[in-house]
Amino acid sequence: MINTGIAIAGSGSATPSVSVDNHALSQLVETSDEWIASRTGIRYRKLASAETTLSAIATRAAQQALSMAQVDPSEIDLILLATSTADDLFGSAGQVQAQLGATQAVAFDLTAACSGFVFGLVTAAQFIRTGVYRNVLLIGADVMSRWVDWSDRTTCVLFGDGAGAVVLQASECDRLLGFELRSDGNQNACLNLSYQPQPKALTDQITIGQGNYQSVTMNGQEVYRFAVTKVPEVIEKALYRANMGAEGIDWLILHQANQRIMDAVAQRLNIPAEKVISNLANYGNTSAASIPLALDEAVREGKIQPGDVIAVSGFGAGLSWGASIFQWGKPSS
Repeated sequence: MINTGIAIAGSGSATPSVSVDNHALSQLVETSDEWIASRTGIRYRKLASAETTLSAIATRAAQQALSMAQVDPSEIDLILLATSTADDLFGSAGQVQAQLGATQAVAFDLTAACSGFVFGLVTAAQFIRTGVYRNVLLIGADVMSRWVDWSDRTTCVLFGDGAGAVVLQASECDRLLGFELRSDGNQNACLNLSYQPQPKALTDQITIGQGNYQSVTMNGQEVYRFAVTKVPEVIEKALYRANMGAEGIDWLILHQANQRIMDAVAQRLNIPAEKVISNLANYGNTSAASIPLALDEAVREGKIQPGDVIAVSGFGAGLSWGASIFQWGKPSS
């Protein structure tokens, strides 16, 4: 097999049509627009209806990305769906493959919560670099509203639903310049969505566990401390692997979790605010969708241009975190 590089050839995104502002949430829990916005930077979030499926949102984002990349679904070799909220516990990537008509693609889910897109980007790159596949569709999508406790004001104000996608292609010029991935399971309890078994006796001697998953739980202060410390470090390591410094970054796209976290990370890296892309105010925390959603919006607004160097970093449950440095678009021929 011939080693090759990758290029990101197109992006897409999709969100539900219903937008919920902070005032509406103040009718559910004791909160206010000022309280939420000042602590998080969030003012609106998009929420899926009971009939809306994750696979449908993911498919819409994928179709946009394929259109921009001018790639037919039949040309896709691999579909990676980064999600923690699949329609089916066995995975939803196969449903997306069917809805797209990507008949030649193998498809599977990848679960790394809010780090999912970055982990997926690096995973996709390995299949391309080894020459196994030439066209990979990477989707980050989550419907977090399914798993939020809407009586808990510390978490219900944070999350929104959405999907973002990119098409990665084999390229003679490798545009993934560097990356770093990390995990620390010792801090898993800081942010999780745990299974809660209930004992069920099958016989006098045999008892199994059956149950459901609890809502999202989070220690906000610990997650904040973790993010503002670990995210700048992992970006610096990715930059080191790319043989460049922070001054070489054109755009910084962080997981859209909290505006204060994004501001603190940019400050520690000495990256000016005008280089930081944020759409958190309009969408909230969309988990694995947040980075590709922000990326696609910036591309379609004309902010991000072909050849721009972008640093992305995801962080969240697991705990997991990672960063990658890449150039946008196909190399000019």
